[in-house]
Amino acid sequence: MNKFATVIMAAAAATLLVTGCSKSDSSKIKVGFSQVGAESDWRKASTESIKGEAEKRASIELTFSDAQQKQENQIKAIRNFISKGVDVISFSPVVATGFEDVLKEAKEAEIPVVLFDRAVDVSEDGLYVSFIGSDFVEEGRRAGRWVVKNVGENANVAELVGTVGSAPAIDRKKGFEEIIANYPGIKIIKSQSGDFTRAKGKEVMESFLKSPEADQIQVLFAHNDDMALGAIQAIEEAGKKPGKDIIIISIDGVKTMFEQILAGNANCTVECNPLIGAQLFDVVEQIHAGKSVPSRIPSVEGVYDNVGGVNVGTDREPVVTKKITQEIVDSRKY
Repeated sequence: MNKFATVIMAAAAATLLVTGCSKSDSSKIKVGFSQVGAESDWRKASTESIKGEAEKRASIELTFSDAQQKQENQIKAIRNFISKGVDVISFSPVVATGFEDVLKEAKEAEIPVVLFDRAVDVSEDGLYVSFIGSDFVEEGRRAGRWVVKNVGENANVAELVGTVGSAPAIDRKKGFEEIIANYPGIKIIKSQSGDFTRAKGKEVMESFLKSPEADQIQVLFAHNDDMALGAIQAIEEAGKKPGKDIIIISIDGVKTMFEQILAGNANCTVECNPLIGAQLFDVVEQIHAGKSVPSRIPSVEGVYDNVGGVNVGTDREPVVTKKITQEIVDSRKY
């Protein structure tokens, strides 16, 4: 072998080595994720869970998009993920409907989709692989059962609804109403969307407290903690005592709500766990490896209140409330 041939072979070997390194870099699983926004402490914790878990995993390359609570932004982001040829798309839908076309586009591009935290309504099967998140209907049921057991079978309820058309707003209302339908004395006398934000929750509660039915309100059911926290401010500013004059129950389980319950300004929060980033990327890795995954993956959650020991589940599947303590508050991560 002459010297020239030796040089050519060495160069070829070097090229193969470089190509191998490139392949290793490109072997990362490219994930495109579209988040609803940053409308609440819960949502911010959810985002931190996703980004933090992605950073921990050498196998994941995350492209993150914030939809700012606008469906058109989310659809645009998903189409961008498709055009970039990501391996997996995941998103927490702003609302439940209107995603069918873009999901069909992802399917045609052979990109699997994992729904995160919220579900969608579609007429065709197979448009997404799995849904990871809470059972919003059951969260509403747990709130309803807590009212029955702690307030009684007669109560006038004001309801702060989440974003209109969103899965948690639809399902939490459905679950709550399913329970109180068995108790004619429990009535929802005011109901309006607070859009899952603290500012809007306060604004709507202020309008409730200025309405002719203001003095009849005994219970506030808020679809999330942030709206409840806004409502607490409105109740205080109206000269009433939140947690006593108006019993307050909400959903999420954020640390600030725990603090309000401990202080006596609220009564119960049904947990909706945002820290499921690890579950998401476990599923992503399984899909990428060609393994089958469950179509529905629930998160594990509890219920916290100022009483403790109340079964807000069923006799067959009990869920007993935990009484808020300073230790529980201090240990809360979000």
